[in-house]
Amino acid sequence: MAISAIGQALGAAGVNGIAATKPTAKPSGDFGKTVVDALQNLDNTQKNADNLALKAASGDLSDVHNYMIAATEANVQTEFTVAVRNKAVEAFNEIMRMQV
Repeated sequence: MAISAIGQALGAAGVNGIAATKPTAKPSGDFGKTVVDALQNLDNTQKNADNLALKAASGDLSDVHNYMIAATEANVQTEFTVAVRNKAVEAFNEIMRMQV
């Protein structure tokens, strides 16, 4: 009894009638630059929030809601960065536990 390959058995329709597609976007291959840009953006956001906090404390800020928006944005970006870092460390530790 001959067993045919899965691709031949499914035909052109693919699994459940869904045609297989090839990715159209090409990877940039510059992960390090993306990470550095994201960290630089976080730093700029935090510096902006700090400057607005100083202006609010000195009375130079006319719209306090601008500071609140900047502080919340900096907080959310920091929490996201920490979550990504934790997942990366978790993945690294999992890879290190793998037996070869």
